[in-house]
Parts: sequence; structure tokens; C-alpha cells
Amino acid sequence: MTTGLQRQPLSGIRVIALEQYVSAPYCTLLLADAGAEVIKIERPQQGDPRRAIPPFAENNGKKMGAGFMAYNRNKKSVALDLKNPSGRAVYRDLVATADVVVENLRPGSVDRIKIGYDDLSPSNPGLIYAVISGFGRMPGREGPYSHLPSFDIVAEAMGGVMHGVGFADKPPSPTVYGMPDIFSGLAASYGITMALVSRATTGRGQFVDSSMYDNMISLNERMVSLHSITGKAPERGRPRGLYPRGAFATIDGFIAFTVPNEEMWRRVCKVMSRPDLVDDPRTCSGPARIENRDFLDPIVETFFKEITRKDAVSRLNKVGVPAGPVQTAEDLFMCPQLEARGSLMSVEYPGLGEFQFARTPLQMSESPEIPNRPAPELGEHTQEVLMEVLGYSEDDITRLSENQIIK
Repeated sequence: MTTGLQRQPLSGIRVIALEQYVSAPYCTLLLADAGAEVIKIERPQQGDPRRAIPPFAENNGKKMGAGFMAYNRNKKSVALDLKNPSGRAVYRDLVATADVVVENLRPGSVDRIKIGYDDLSPSNPGLIYAVISGFGRMPGREGPYSHLPSFDIVAEAMGGVMHGVGFADKPPSPTVYGMPDIFSGLAASYGITMALVSRATTGRGQFVDSSMYDNMISLNERMVSLHSITGKAPERGRPRGLYPRGAFATIDGFIAFTVPNEEMWRRVCKVMSRPDLVDDPRTCSGPARIENRDFLDPIVETFFKEITRKDAVSRLNKVGVPAGPVQTAEDLFMCPQLEARGSLMSVEYPGLGEFQFARTPLQMSESPEIPNRPAPELGEHTQEVLMEVLGYSEDDITRLSENQIIK
């Protein structure tokens, strides 16, 4: 943590977040953690669906979804009915004051009610309008799938990522829950930052298009380049060239390491006290080790099963083989590296307690520590935002509330 500057990098930037679930909330979380004012627009009755997805933090009848808490800290919530023309008028007023809009609703939904980029940018030429969707929505670059909805697992499957995960004799397997959402949110925040830099020169905003499908193709570059250059593709459960590679059991858990070249293999052999395997024709190269896995696997597995996880990692690291423990959730909360880095940040929720969440992963030498305000209650900041940002009167607020336009 440093205190070189008193302002966050994005201090003074206003973001209107028309968002739900994971991808856009994660994008705006990164912006909020960097100091942007993020105003989250939610439906007055139920809000972001993520609020109602378990598990929950609960106490004395009060509860909030854990996933919502994780991705919505440092934001303001405005509960606004966009199905009503009066609600859309309020939304347009808010966007007129904004630098950025981030949106991940179903394709076509905002255009049908005239609050899409083409509707909003004429009155705010500097507006940066970022969309996260399954297949991309930038005008002129749509494809045959652009109108379709998507969830993370769809993008992971179509992007080829799922094809490479799992075992050869089993169906393809998804990776970490929400990974395409998180990656797409990260890509969108990167695009927004570039657009802000561009606007400082040109004075104009632009449409930023983050496609979950495209993002998975980018993440799966190995499959793309391998097929482009060799005409081949990675086979699920069958390593090509790199072996040993994976998780290996020890007395008290698992460790993970890989052998990318013969120098690294020589070091692993030193750890196992098996110098004979360095030049053995069955194990002297990556392809040979893969071809002779039935011979090699018992040797490697038996060695590591007889020592502890800590000892195994220490021995490998000592000879220059990058290795680490396969950590559980309990391990993460006890990890001295994460503690030293402040990678888990505490957030106090009044009435619910104090909880820890993953901190924005970047550390910056000349910026203050990120704020840790809790995720908002539904509509917690509606009146504040409408009065302080838009200058609405108390009578305006009362009328909108009585007509159920706001909450």
C-alpha cells in the first residue's frame, strides 16, 4: 500500500452501470476500486438477480447474496423502472452527466426502448459506451450469433476452452465458475481505460465492445495457433510435448508443476534422485515421456506420495523448478503471501458482519489504497443521486416514488 497521491486513478470519472449477474459488475468493480463513481441502475422490485442467488450472508432477517457482495462494493444503487417513459427520462438525464456507460443486458433490449448508444451519444459526444455480450454488438461488426443471449458456460464451450479440460474418456468439463465473465469484464475495463485516454486527445467517446466468445478465443490462443500452424489441436487429457505436468499427490495434499524442457526435467530427476532418467530413451524428451507414461507415472507418483506437500514444493523450488501447493479455500485465508500483499480485503457490512473478498489484483506505487465500502442495498442511493447529481427537488423525488418509478 502506498500513499503517494491523494486521488484515485479514476477519481472524477462517472460510470452508469446498467448491469446484472457477473461480467459487467466485475468490470465496474474494477473501475470503482480505481476511484470512479459507479452508479448501478437496478429494477425497483428485485434489483440485480445476483442479489437473490445463494449463498447468503444472513443475520436477524437481513441477508445479501455473497456473489453480489463480492462484485458490487464501492458502488451506488439507484432503483429505477426503465420500462416506464418517466424512468427512461431519468436515465437519460443521468447518462448526460456520465463519462461511461457499462451495459450487459440481453442484445436488443436497450435499443427497443431507445436508450442504446445511438440514442444517447448525440447528446453526450464524449460518452464511452461499453457493452459486454455473448457474441459482440458493435454496429458494423455483428455476426450471425450477435442477437443471441449467453452465459459463461456457453462462451467457454464455443471458445474451445471446455474442449481441452477434463479427461479423454469423459465429456468436456467447464473450468472455474464465471471465468469467461470475469475475463470479459477485465477486457471491458481495459477497453474503457483506452477509450478514456483516447478521449483526452480527441474529445470524443466511442463504443467499446467486449464479446465473451472473442475473449475466450483470445484466452485459448494455444488451440488457435497450434491448429493454424500444424493443423492439429490439443487433445483433452493428453498432454503434447510437456510432461510431467499437472497435480501430484503428496502425504497431505497435492502439488502442481510442469516440465517444459529437458533442463527442467534434469532438475526434477535430481529431486527424485533418479539421474538415470535424464538420458533414458524412454524419458529423455517430452514426446518420449508422454509415450512411456505407463512406465514413468508410477515413478513420479510414488516419489511424491512419500513426502509432504511443503517438502515437495521446497525441494522443487530449491533446484529451480517452479512448483506450488494446490490450495484449498482454508489455505488461501492462511497464506502469508496473500496476507503480505493485502490480497484479501475486509469489508464491513452493518448488521451482517465483516467479510473478506478478493482485492483488485493490481498494486500501484503512486496511488492510495482502494476504498472498501460495502455493496449497496437496493435503491440505497436513489434520492442522493437524483438530488445531488441531477438537482431534482424533493417534490420531484416524491412524485417519482409515488408513481413507482424509483425506490
